[in-house]
Order: sequence, then C-alpha cells, then structure tokens
Amino acid sequence: MTSVLVKDVSLNYGAVEVLKNLNIDVAEGEFIVLLGPSGCGKSTLLNCIAGLLDVSSGQIFIKDRNVTWEEPKDRGIGMVFQSYALYPQMSVEGNLSFGLRNAGVPKDEIARRVARAASILQIEPLLKRRPAALSGGQRQRVAIGRALVRDVDVFLFDEPLSNLDAKLRSELRVEIKRLHQTLGNTMIYVTHDQIEAMTLADRIAVMKGGLIQQLDRPQAIYSRPINRFVAGFIGSPGMNFLEGRLELRDGVPHFAADGLDIPLSTYPFDAKGFAPGPVSFGMRPEHVGLNTGSGWPFSRQVEVEVVEPMGSDTLVWTRLGDQNFTVRVSSERAPSIGEAVSIGFDPLRASLFDSLSGVRL
Repeated sequence: MTSVLVKDVSLNYGAVEVLKNLNIDVAEGEFIVLLGPSGCGKSTLLNCIAGLLDVSSGQIFIKDRNVTWEEPKDRGIGMVFQSYALYPQMSVEGNLSFGLRNAGVPKDEIARRVARAASILQIEPLLKRRPAALSGGQRQRVAIGRALVRDVDVFLFDEPLSNLDAKLRSELRVEIKRLHQTLGNTMIYVTHDQIEAMTLADRIAVMKGGLIQQLDRPQAIYSRPINRFVAGFIGSPGMNFLEGRLELRDGVPHFAADGLDIPLSTYPFDAKGFAPGPVSFGMRPEHVGLNTGSGWPFSRQVEVEVVEPMGSDTLVWTRLGDQNFTVRVSSERAPSIGEAVSIGFDPLRASLFDSLSGVRL
C-alpha cells in the first residue's frame, strides 16, 4: 500500500527550476532517505510534502488522499527539524504536550501520549527539566518526541542530526532506526550524510540539481551506481576514478590509459552494451587487495606514497599508471611509506561510466 506519493512535482522560483518533475512512491512503513549535496532540492521536496511550500505543478498524496493544497496541520504528518525549536520557558513535558493542548486533546489522552513518547525515547527522567538543562542529544530526542505524540502516519525528518557531534550522531542514528522498527510508521528523512543514508534507509533517493538521480536499496546504489555522480557521492572513502578509453581488442574490451591496460572480460556491461570511447573506470578502495598473492584478473606492483591510519582501517595512497589510487586495508596489514606493494582487483566489481554523459556502461 502506498503511504506517500509524489507525482510529477515541480517547483519554480520565477525562471529557476528547483524541483523538476519528481516522482516517488513510498510504501506503507517504508524508511526513505533523500540524500544529496547542499542545494540539490532534498529539503525543498520534504517541505513540499509537509505543506510548508506550495508546488508549481504536480500532486502529493498521503494515504491515498490528495493533500497538494492542504495545510500542514491537516496532512497527518509529524516533522522534526534540524534546529530543536524547543520552547525554553517550558519543561520537556510542556514542550511535548504544547501542540496537543492547543488542539484541544483531552488531558488524559495527552498524558498517555507523552508517557508513551517519553518511554520510547527513554527521556522519562527528563520530563521536568527545561531545554537549557539538556544536552544536544537529549534536546533532539525531545524534538522527535514532539512529533511522536501527534500519533501520525508519516514522520518527516529534515537533517535532524547535523547539529550534533559525531558520537551523538551515531547514537541517535541507532535510536531513530530502533524507533522505526518499533513504530512501523512511514519515515522520510533528509540528509547530506551518506553514512546516515546507508545505515537508516530501506531505499535512498540520491538527488542532484532538483532531480532524482537514482532511487534504490542502499546496497544496490553502492554496488551498481547509475552514474558517476552517484558513484562518487556514495561510499566512504570515495570511489577511485581512472580516466582513459574503452578499447576493443580481439573481441575483448579493455580500459586503457597512460601506462595502464585493464582487461574487462569479467565486467558486467548493461544490456545496451558499449562502444569504444572515453570512459571513467571506478573501483572502490575496499575492493582492492594488497599483497594477497596471484590470482587477481588485474594486478600491478606500485609504491606507497601516503598512509592514512583510520583506526581499524588504513588508507593507502599510491598511483596506478599516472593517476592517484587509494586502497583500504586492515590497520594490522598497513604498509610503510615508500614500500613496494602488489595491488589487485577484479573488474567484475568495477563501475564504468561514459566520460561525456556520466552514465553507467
């Protein structure tokens, strides 16, 4: 069953197209993440779904009801913003119950909803405190609780963790995932952080320039990005890109660049096939082996230029041909700067993109 349907939605500010004919079908209970860089339109789309912005064309349905021109309060949504927006003079309990009291909800029902939200979010000991006495993570829990007490079908999150430090972001990410598993509500979540997107989402909509570049499961986007932009945006550390040409020799495709020749007999080209021409060859650092012996379809002796310790992992920077190339290895096997090492990989795990269009081949 469809929970939220965005159908042919566009938004223009004069001659500027901010959203361009977008379509998303969100299933009941699904967790969708809108992911992209600043200015891509992800928060704008969320605000259109919430009713905070009027669309220029298209329609928005929530639970099979056309809400395109309805007020935000009538759409059956709960929204959590980047800023906590808590009332400083009120206690946590007052912040949670304020909207319900204004809506005329009976006192016993308000008490039930506040107690339920506080229990789910583990903020029961904080109910009598004011926001000034809370940490950033606690304040964001209260902001989530304020949406939770509305007892709605759809929750909208607009970069709720971006103001928190790395440790708190990690902790609250788990809390939000646990909240979704507990409630089973539909959630639409905006972020520029691809780690948040990969860990939280059932499906990710990667956006750029007001368009959805790819909408799919996290693993599918990671393994088979539809274009070079998606490939470069998803993954940490980022994908290696080598610039060169696609050539055909004796019926076997090859990637060729200065000082480099990679046979592509195992590469899974799409149904449209390929034609010789300029391409980008992408390989994720974690898909490259280091000093693992023979047997790789492609291997090369290289010199280590930079070593970046990252705790459990280490990034090893070298050059393949005359282009930069990164390998991700266990810190227990990290080489030294200047050391000669052997790297290898299988083009089966690579991604090839047309250099002109950026489209996956």
